[in-house]
Amino acid sequence: MKAKVFLTAILLLTMVTAYSQNLNGAWKLVSQNGKPFTDECIKIYSDTYFMFAIHKADGSFVKAGGGNYTTTGKQYTETLDFYTTDSTQVRKPVTYSFSLKKDELTIEAKMHGGVLKETWKKTDDASSSLSGAWRFGARVNDDGAAGERRGGVSPRQTIKILSGNHFQWAAFNYETKQFMGSGGGTYKLENGKYTENIRFFSRDNSRAGMLLTFECRLDGTDWYHKGKGTTGNPVSEVWEKVK
Repeated sequence: MKAKVFLTAILLLTMVTAYSQNLNGAWKLVSQNGKPFTDECIKIYSDTYFMFAIHKADGSFVKAGGGNYTTTGKQYTETLDFYTTDSTQVRKPVTYSFSLKKDELTIEAKMHGGVLKETWKKTDDASSSLSGAWRFGARVNDDGAAGERRGGVSPRQTIKILSGNHFQWAAFNYETKQFMGSGGGTYKLENGKYTENIRFFSRDNSRAGMLLTFECRLDGTDWYHKGKGTTGNPVSEVWEKVK
């Protein structure tokens, strides 16, 4: 009997893990409540974290959100760390029913006195060595030494999440529910060079379309990159993998 219970528990754990792994990657919102979604909306998942952003074709920022998620059976729960449209929703879990069929994800929940139903199509997987969620660790000086890391203790976080070729970062404080900024787009990793194609930047829409190239190095769960940011100023940072 104990063996059967143990095997059942292992099977359930395997199913939950499989669902989360199938979500890993980038997804494009194609319809909302049966109507085609015309703005650009990409949602990126790691094992336990997600981010999304909506912007116009010209890069004009509309909104963004992100946080932790879990899947249990046919239920999917999001707990936001930030949400630009309504900060009162931060840290309030929202549970959806969900269906995952190959590269199509459908989620549905009662919301705001009605029903929200969304259909997403997978656009890329999580095949890159950079795939996952990363937390900003510290700035690195000219000698290659990193400053003191904030770690996961502070509610003030800067998180960057990447799929196979999409990325998004966001700066926020989940205790005060303050949003400081977000940017994202697509990227390439080739021959030790990491290049971002900025598709949106919440602080300045004119940054959309910029290409930023960094020297890139992975050291265990640390990601070092060095180059120039959107302002043209030198950037040298270390990020630590968290999800």
